[in-house]
Amino acid sequence: MLEIKHRLKAPDSLGTQPQARLELPFELRQKSRLRARLASGEEVAVLLPRGEILRGGDWLLASDGRAIEVVAVPEDLLHVECESAEALARAAYHLGNRHVPVQVGAGFLRLAADHVLEDMLKGQGARVARIKVPFEPEAGAYAGHTHGGHHHHDGDEGHGGRIHEYGHDHHHE
Repeated sequence: MLEIKHRLKAPDSLGTQPQARLELPFELRQKSRLRARLASGEEVAVLLPRGEILRGGDWLLASDGRAIEVVAVPEDLLHVECESAEALARAAYHLGNRHVPVQVGAGFLRLAADHVLEDMLKGQGARVARIKVPFEPEAGAYAGHTHGGHHHHDGDEGHGGRIHEYGHDHHHE
């Protein structure tokens, strides 16, 4: 069986196209040990260091030398918007108290579809829509280092709470 034990830090050096794709939902991308299938159907064993979260766009190195791109597959999510930044922050606070993985975007939150949480959010006055898109939640304050997508910043090893990600480009006054 093909094994995947390493993350590629600079996939650009290997060319512009991966040789295979590993399509996974968030639930499986947060596991460091799992059996899965590449998009081609080939079975693989993922054996990465514990605590690492795979993000859509990450590249991995297979035991046969192939570069494999991680693809975040669409999932059933709740897309949450509120009338004000304060109301959105309150919704995020309540979700955080329940340790719910949450994706934070410009003016919205996303979380895995759950009717109890949907009812709670609607009860707070939030607008909640069911959508199916890739899920990339925040790593969390104690999560391991992530490399993929917009979550990676050099010098942030071991620090998942990156408030500075929301600099002037995303700040609304």
